[in-house]
Amino acid sequence: MAKKQKKHEKEPNHERWLVSYADFITLLFAVFVTLYAMSQTDKHKVEALVASMRESFGYLKTGASAEQVNVVESTDLRAIPSIKPEVLTPGKGGEDKGVHRNRSHADTKEFQEIKTTIEEYMAVHGDQDKVSVGITKRGLVVSLKEAGFFNSGSSEVKKSSLELLSKVADSLSSYSNPIRVEGNTDDVPIRSAAFKSNWELSTARATNIVHYLIDAYGFAPDKISAVGYGEYRPIADNSTEEGRRKNRRVDIVLLSKNGEEGESEPGSTAPKPAQATQPPAPSQAEQPPAVDPRHPA
Repeated sequence: MAKKQKKHEKEPNHERWLVSYADFITLLFAVFVTLYAMSQTDKHKVEALVASMRESFGYLKTGASAEQVNVVESTDLRAIPSIKPEVLTPGKGGEDKGVHRNRSHADTKEFQEIKTTIEEYMAVHGDQDKVSVGITKRGLVVSLKEAGFFNSGSSEVKKSSLELLSKVADSLSSYSNPIRVEGNTDDVPIRSAAFKSNWELSTARATNIVHYLIDAYGFAPDKISAVGYGEYRPIADNSTEEGRRKNRRVDIVLLSKNGEEGESEPGSTAPKPAQATQPPAPSQAEQPPAVDPRHPA
């Protein structure tokens, strides 16, 4: 019986590593393609999607807009990127696209509604120590306390308070009333490389809030102003720590008719100038007798 011939064994393939290498290169290429695609995402579509999702979950009220901002610690709040789609002001297309169109003028009833909305939000999020809201003759006053929004001696808004500031801006954005942002400090002198006095510090804080409302939230620049009062409009006694803490604040005032007409300044006690009056004309009985020029007395 013939012996079976042994089959010749195949030589080992020394290039199998090329398969794994090719797989690795393919995966690496896919990663870079994905990263490139993510960097080229249509920003406007993403913003619209985010805003739509926030509205669907009830974060926005009808007719209003809101945003979640991501801010770097910078005095210039114009660097704030907004994820709210097409927040426009008049003169930049806002009127054509319906943004801020048909905004109503807030009065006492609306002031109370805004106050309730902000206070309910703070109660849910535990922010009662950061903001106080009041209604005065000048209008609705939203006081941003220093401890909640600024570090001592700094004009930069804290990142941790931006969501609350966004809620305040959202609550005011539906109304056409002029807005006045007023910076205030206590009477402890400040002299630093950034600020020579409390006036500079209070003005810088007010201006930063104005930049936020305009640049990140689309408020009309012709309807908003900033002012720094320094230590000269206190609402509490500066002789106590509690009083000084209350005085360190930035007030956002949604002006009423009285406030728009400048009928009341915060903390102002100066009396209004008296109107000039004419002396009363003498009555007929007090009129001097007529003198005939031809027969002088």
